[in-house]
Amino acid sequence: MIEELKRHPRFWTLAVLLILSCSLAPLLFRPHSHTLTIAFLDVGQGDAIFIEAPNGNQLLYDAGPPTGAALRALRSVMPFWDRSIDVIVLSHPDLDHTGGFPEILRRYQISLALEPGKFSGNGAYETVEREISAARVAHFDVRAGMRLDLGDGAYAEFLYPDRDVQDLDTNDASVVMRVVYGDTSVLLSGDLPASIESQLALRYGDALHANILKLGHHGSRTSSAAIWLSAVHPDFAIISAGKNNRYGHPHKEVLDRLAEMHIPYLETMNEGTIMFSSEGVTLRRKS
Repeated sequence: MIEELKRHPRFWTLAVLLILSCSLAPLLFRPHSHTLTIAFLDVGQGDAIFIEAPNGNQLLYDAGPPTGAALRALRSVMPFWDRSIDVIVLSHPDLDHTGGFPEILRRYQISLALEPGKFSGNGAYETVEREISAARVAHFDVRAGMRLDLGDGAYAEFLYPDRDVQDLDTNDASVVMRVVYGDTSVLLSGDLPASIESQLALRYGDALHANILKLGHHGSRTSSAAIWLSAVHPDFAIISAGKNNRYGHPHKEVLDRLAEMHIPYLETMNEGTIMFSSEGVTLRRKS
């Protein structure tokens, strides 16, 4: 084959171009779409939210449980040849939020990992930390006031934690992240409990407003305080939970509160992966 290529340099040129086109495909085919996409992935009883900025930069906030569900769901929102995700955010160390990250770190090239700085002795979290270290991924703790430029005017601002969280319960350490593009925004808060939601509502007030709110703790009664929902005042709430889960999520008290406040909601257990897009003025659901 090599001798044949030497006799026919035109074929050699074509072969080199083919190799280059394959290796550069992930860069060439992340076009500027002028829209931000956010997908609440159907991972069963857990959270995983995929965000693609208008310039193609990608962020994954949580990766669900260690069932492979996040990997399967990502295939439905990413091109088959795309093997990189720019940023991962570990909201907190619980298994249903970080259990899917080890496989993702093995399959995708990750540039940056962000987390609250809460150590956990559960095996899944330790595996994630080992994989991050093995892949030599840049790794930082999140603190309130940090902002991450996602490109083309889209950014993620971090509202919590505002302190060292090592002595807190894992849920209390959950990263609160607000993604903004133009006049549209999405708020994510892991499993943050109502007590801290209330503190943040008093601190930030209307600055918490977001068009879409992913409800804390899968619609558990331990989250979604009335003062929090009032401050965020979302157009839609998203509940990420597994069908017939053993916790009874979402709890009736939360659904009743949403109804009283006229906040419509969507559930991954019934809808599957739920996607929205924004051109910077309005957020629309994608089919």
